Amino acid sequence: MSCIRCCLSRFAKRGRTVKVVKLTGDPVKLNDLGTVPKRKVEKPRDKIDNLQLQLLRSQQALFRSGKRVIIIMEGTDTAGKGGVIRRLTRHLDPRGVRVWPIGAPADWEQSRHYLYRFWQKLPEPGEITVFDRSWYGRVLVERVEGFAKKEEWSRAYRELQEFERQLTDDGVVLIKLFLNLSKDEQYERFMGRLREPTKRWKITPADLDSRRFWADYQCAYEDMLNKTATESAPWYVIPADDKQFARVKCLSIISDLLQQVVDSKRVMLLDPKVIAKVIEEFGEGVLRVQLVEELDGKSD
Repeated sequence: MSCIRCCLSRFAKRGRTVKVVKLTGDPVKLNDLGTVPKRKVEKPRDKIDNLQLQLLRSQQALFRSGKRVIIIMEGTDTAGKGGVIRRLTRHLDPRGVRVWPIGAPADWEQSRHYLYRFWQKLPEPGEITVFDRSWYGRVLVERVEGFAKKEEWSRAYRELQEFERQLTDDGVVLIKLFLNLSKDEQYERFMGRLREPTKRWKITPADLDSRRFWADYQCAYEDMLNKTATESAPWYVIPADDKQFARVKCLSIISDLLQQVVDSKRVMLLDPKVIAKVIEEFGEGVLRVQLVEELDGKSD
């Protein structure tokens, strides 16, 4: 592995407070990364609303630039991956975003290289592709529950680094997020799903079975973070015991990284020609409140 380092806001024991962690390589202990955020997020809904608007602007800029984006969401069952993805995509143009929930490979896929099915799901120019679980299943569930031989999952760390290097060298923006959840909080979320009829469908026998492998999964997650974090494809570890914190931080990371590769500040969500037509039809006074942001952007 190349010379890489670990950028930590601060270390914390599990259960103590911790900030978001960016890993680019040096070995870390998962227990040191923590699951409880340093502080609660104030007005999380307002923050999410603002982030969703910024993400929409970034998506429009991606359309124009042709940049391709891959977002990987990893974490144990009930960690909150689906909640983050729903809030990420809620106001995006569905023509430019794809979400792939990854389960067990189909029978016909098992006769091919395990990365084959992911090559088929890579984004087109201007697209955002979100993986709800990903190619890391090779070194997670397949390792822990015996679906892959040791020699297969052991060599996968190198294969995954090479695969991701191909993607980033080709200009793909790769964002990898790991939601770090405690076993106690997972129990509370399972109980919450059992109590809430509208959420019971989320529970599967496999979810419950995986708790028996908790320690093995923690080792697998730790190895994944240590062996596949690089400068060009870092891992962001988010304390996930607080859902609102995790959602805001995930969207913030994605928004910040997208703004580094596209200029979204001058993106107008209304075409200037549409604004001109509105003024012609209804008068400029109508726009003073409703479209002041767009008019300001037009005059910059």
